[in-house]
Amino acid sequence: MAKAVQTFSRSQALHGAERQRLEEDALRKQHWKRWGPYLSERAWGTVREDYSPYGTAWESFPHDHARSRAYRWNEDGLAGISDRHQYICFAIALWNGRDPILKERVFGVTGNEGNHGEDVKEYYFYLDSTPTHSYMKYLYKYPQAEFPYAKLVEENRRRGRRDGEYELIDTGVFDKDRYFDVVVEYAKTTPEELLIRIHITNRGPECAELTLLPTLWFRNTWSWGLDARRPRMREGPAAKDLSIVELGHEYYGKRFLWCEGKPPLLFTENETNSRRLYGDQDGSKYVKDSFHDYIIHRKADAVNPEKIGSKAAAQYVLTLAPGESEAVRLCLTNESDPRRFDKKHIDGLFEQRVEEADEFYEDLAPAHLSEDAKLVQRQAFAGLLWSKQFYHYDLKRWLVGDPGMPDPPQERLHGRNSDWTHLYNADVISMPDKWEYPWYAAWDLAFHCIPLALVDSTFAKEQLILMLREWYMHPNGQMPAYEWAFGDVNPPVHAWAAWRVYKIEKKRKGVGDRVFLERVFHKLLLNFTWWVNRKDAEGKNIFQGGFLGLDNIGVFDRSAPLPTGGHIEQSDATSWMGMYCLNMLSIALELARHNRAYEDVASKFFEHFVYICRAMNNIGGEKIELWNRDDGFFYDVLHLPDGQTCPLKVRSLVGLIPLFAVETLDSELIDQLPRFKHRMQWFIENRPDFSAHVETQSRDGEVRRFLSLVNRSRLKSVLRYMLDEEEFLSPYGIRALSRYHKDHPYVLSLMGQEYRVDYEPAESSTGLFGGNSNWRGPIWFPVNYLLIESLQKFHYFLGEDFKVEYPVRSGRFLSLNEVASELSRRLTHIFLRDKTGQRPVHGGVRKFQDDPCWRDAIPFYEYFHGDNGAGIGASHQTGWTGLVAKLIQQSGE
Repeated sequence: MAKAVQTFSRSQALHGAERQRLEEDALRKQHWKRWGPYLSERAWGTVREDYSPYGTAWESFPHDHARSRAYRWNEDGLAGISDRHQYICFAIALWNGRDPILKERVFGVTGNEGNHGEDVKEYYFYLDSTPTHSYMKYLYKYPQAEFPYAKLVEENRRRGRRDGEYELIDTGVFDKDRYFDVVVEYAKTTPEELLIRIHITNRGPECAELTLLPTLWFRNTWSWGLDARRPRMREGPAAKDLSIVELGHEYYGKRFLWCEGKPPLLFTENETNSRRLYGDQDGSKYVKDSFHDYIIHRKADAVNPEKIGSKAAAQYVLTLAPGESEAVRLCLTNESDPRRFDKKHIDGLFEQRVEEADEFYEDLAPAHLSEDAKLVQRQAFAGLLWSKQFYHYDLKRWLVGDPGMPDPPQERLHGRNSDWTHLYNADVISMPDKWEYPWYAAWDLAFHCIPLALVDSTFAKEQLILMLREWYMHPNGQMPAYEWAFGDVNPPVHAWAAWRVYKIEKKRKGVGDRVFLERVFHKLLLNFTWWVNRKDAEGKNIFQGGFLGLDNIGVFDRSAPLPTGGHIEQSDATSWMGMYCLNMLSIALELARHNRAYEDVASKFFEHFVYICRAMNNIGGEKIELWNRDDGFFYDVLHLPDGQTCPLKVRSLVGLIPLFAVETLDSELIDQLPRFKHRMQWFIENRPDFSAHVETQSRDGEVRRFLSLVNRSRLKSVLRYMLDEEEFLSPYGIRALSRYHKDHPYVLSLMGQEYRVDYEPAESSTGLFGGNSNWRGPIWFPVNYLLIESLQKFHYFLGEDFKVEYPVRSGRFLSLNEVASELSRRLTHIFLRDKTGQRPVHGGVRKFQDDPCWRDAIPFYEYFHGDNGAGIGASHQTGWTGLVAKLIQQSGE
C-alpha cells in the first residue's frame, strides 16, 4: 500500500488521473469498475425474492425475515460495495446497545404499511463518488436511542392518504443530537485493492458506545442446487496490529481483508436461519443472523469457534465522548503482505483521491458557479453513481424454481411476467434508487444516462445498449418496463436518450461514436415496429400506451380496462410517438452522412411523423381532434362503446407533451442527402394538411425546415397555460397538473358514476395506480427537462424575435431560450440555499434547514411539491432527479 501511494507523484495524480482510469477501463486495460457500490439497499420485499402464490411480495418476505434469510438473487447492506458479479460483498453493521436488531440495512415501511406506499425511514446520503469508484463517500445518521421500528409502522399505517408521512425525525430520536454520524469512505489503490475508512462521530451531549462490524460475505450461490462449490473465509495468519480475514473464491482466487487494531473476528455462514423462520431444529447452527445473536443476545456459541465460514466481521467497540470522532481503517486486497498496511499512507491516499475527484468535477462546473451549487451538482453525480446495482433475475429459473429448493407455487407459471421467459439479467444497472426502486425502469434509465454521459459516457452507452439486448428486449420488440410488470408500457424515450448521449459525448470528445448509434438504431427499429403494431388500436396513427409512467394523471387508471368500456385516444401516447419518429429521423440522417442506405429509412420516419400530425387533427378522417380549438390545448379523447366521443378536459402534462415532438433540419445536412430531400419535398407539396406542421425558413443562404406537432399559433396558446403561475408555472418548475384545478376540479359523470381530478401539489390522496406517486400537481424533473430542451429547439428555429410573456400577466417578454434558462433556474433552486439560507427541498424540517451537520446533506427526491418545492416521494431517487447536475452544467444557477 505504501508502495502503491509512492508510485504516483502528486502532479501526476492531479492531472486527469480519473479521466485516465476511465480510458483504461473503457479499453479493458485495467478493470477499474470491477468493484463498486453494486450492493442494493433493499433485497427483501422485491418481486425476485417473492415466492408467494399471488405475488404479494411485501408479505412474502418482510423486513423481519431479512436478517435471517439468505437471498436468492442479490444482496443488500449498509454503505455496501461488491464486485460486479456480486460474489464478494462488504458493508457495515452497527449496534448502539439499545436496538432490538443489529443495524445491517436501512429500514422503511412497505407498500401496505405506508400511507403513501413504501417509504424508507432513515437518513443516509451519497456525498461523493468518481465514475470509476476510485473514491466514494457515504454518510449515515444512526440514533443512539432504540430504533423505533414498531412506532414507525404503526403510525404510518394509522394515517390516511391526506395525512403527511410519519418520518424518523418525527419520533424524537434525534432530539438533543443524540446520534452518531457514520461516514464510510472507499479509495482504490489499484483495480483490485480497496482501502476503507470509517469515521464515527458522537454528536450527542453524553459519552456513548457503539459497536461497529465491518462485514464481509459471499453471496449464496451454493444453496440452490446449481453450483455446489462453496467459497470459504477463515482467520488469516497473525500480523502486527492487524486482524486478517482470508478469502478463497473459485472466480477471484485468494483475497484478504486487513483490519486495523487487531479486533476480534467473527465467522458464520450466509445461510438461512431455518430454525428461526420455519422451526426446523435440524437447520444449520451457524447462519446469516448469527452476529445478531452473538452481539445483542450475547450467545457465544452463535459464531463458529473454528474461525471459518462464508460471512465474517471484525468487532470494534467504540466509546466516544461528546463531539469525539474515531476512525477505523481496513483494506480489501489481493496482495498477501500485510506489512504494507500503514495508517499514514492510507490517509495520504484518501487525501490524494479526494483531490483527484475535485479536479475531475471542476471541469463540469461552469465558471463563477457558487460553492453551494458545486456541492449540489457533486452530490447529484454521487447519487447517480452510488445507485448502480448488481441486478440478477433469470425469469425462467424464477418461474420453475431451483433444483435444490421446493417447487414454486403453480400460480406463478401463469402470473406476473410469465410471458418474459427469455429475460436473463445479471448486470450492473443504474437504478432509480436502491431502496424504494431497487429494480431498473426503462424510461427512468434513459434520463439517468443524460447526466451520466457527462462523467462516464461509456457507461451511459452500455446501459442504453443493455436494455436492447436479446436477453432483455422481448422477441416481439418490447423493452422491459420494470420488475413488477415487465409488460407495462413506458414512454418511448430510449431513442431520445441515445441521440442525446451521442451528442453529449461528441461535444465533449470532439468525435461521435457512430458504432454505438448504429447498434441502438437497429434494435430501436424493432421497438418502433412493436409500438406501431401493438399500440395503435385502430390503425389510425393515434396511440393508447396505457399509464405511460404517469400513474394517476388521468381521470381513469389508464393501465386497466376502462370502467366505461371503450378506449382513450391519448394525446401523450401519440405525442411520445411523434417525438420517437423525430428522434429516429435525426439518428437516421446522422448515419446517412456516411451511409446513404439510411436515407430510405429516414424517409420512412418522416412519413410516420406526417401521418401522426394528420391523425392528431383528424382521427381516422372523422374530424375528431386531440387539439381543442375552443380552449387552445391538447386533451385525451374518450371513445365510448356506443361510438360517442368525449374530450377529457384535464389541463395536465398530457397537453404539454406534444411540445416534445420538435426538430429542425438544416440544409447543411439535407443538401447532402438528395433522395431524402426529394421525398420530403413530395410530402410537403402533396400533403397540404401537413403544411401547418412544417415550416421553411431561409436565413443567410441556409434553409431550415422546422417539424413540430405544435405550430407557431398553437405554441403561443399552449405556452399561455404553461407559463401562467396560476396554472402550470410554479416557483420551482412546471407542475404536472394545472393549479386551475384547485378551485375547478375536473368532474366527469358517466353511466351514473362520477370521476374527478383535483390539483394535489404533494402526496396523492387517491389510491389510483397504487397511490405511491402523484402526477396531479407536483414537479417532476424528467418531463421538466424535456420541456426545457423543447423550448431550446423551438428557439433555434424561431429565433430571438419570437417572444412570449413570462410569467403570463407580468408584462415581461422573453425569447424561448431565455424562458428555458428561467425554468432551469427554478428547478435548480429547489436544492440551492435561498437568501435566508433555506433549501426548498428540505421543506419545513428545521433540523435539515438549520443544523450545520444536516443542511448540506442533499436528498434528491422522486418529485417535488408543486407550490413550495419540498421533496416528496422516494427520498433518494437521484436517478432522474440527477438531471439537476446537467441543468447546472449547461445553465449555471
